[in-house]
Amino acid sequence: MLIPIRCISCGELLADKWERYQAQIKIKEKKQVLDELGIKNYCCRVCFLTSPDLTDKINQYKII
Repeated sequence: MLIPIRCISCGELLADKWERYQAQIKIKEKKQVLDELGIKNYCCRVCFLTSPDLTDKINQYKII
């Protein structure tokens, strides 16, 4: 899955926070992780919460 590079609404850079977000949501609540990363705007939070990481599921399929 393509990660969000910038917020769709405000244009804030989000890609640099994606890996830390994915690592932290395994041990903490999503709200707490977003707060710690400094993502305060609702539009930016929505970009993170609605972008699932489907890389593992996609990698299960064989390319023909």
